[in-house]
Amino acid sequence: MTPSVRLEPWSPDDLDLLRRLNAPEMTGHLGGPETDEQVEARHARYLKLGEAGSGGMFRVAHDGVAVGSVGYWEREWRGETVYETGWGILPEFQGRGLAAAAAGAVVGLARAEGRHAHLHAYPSAGNAPSNAVCRRAGFTLLGEVEFEYPPGHLMRCNDWRADLTA
Repeated sequence: MTPSVRLEPWSPDDLDLLRRLNAPEMTGHLGGPETDEQVEARHARYLKLGEAGSGGMFRVAHDGVAVGSVGYWEREWRGETVYETGWGILPEFQGRGLAAAAAGAVVGLARAEGRHAHLHAYPSAGNAPSNAVCRRAGFTLLGEVEFEYPPGHLMRCNDWRADLTA
């Protein structure tokens, strides 16, 4: 059974949540924690993403408690404008299906916008839990790719795609 989550628009009050999501155990597959200045800049980008009108960043709430974040945004990928998604669930709430529920909800939001045919996720090839989230949320594995994240650092990722036209 899929747990229920609420996606709430990212707000100025979510900076502390973003700092908690920046912990070493949360960022090991992403190049490690960011500096506080980088986290503050990310927070500002998340706030603007919601204002841009295409995509958005959200606090994931479960039983009235903020448990993580999820979002989607535009990017160019292989000659096409697509959406990309990413998520993080705080360690004390992991293993309950909350990330898959949040990722599935984001697929629905991106589909409802009707702007792009596909939503991609690029978890590290070695990040079994995030790859399982993609599978449970209905994404299709397209294969391994080399991806630059963070900037200047190449990593091996799996390219997962959700069809937004279905």
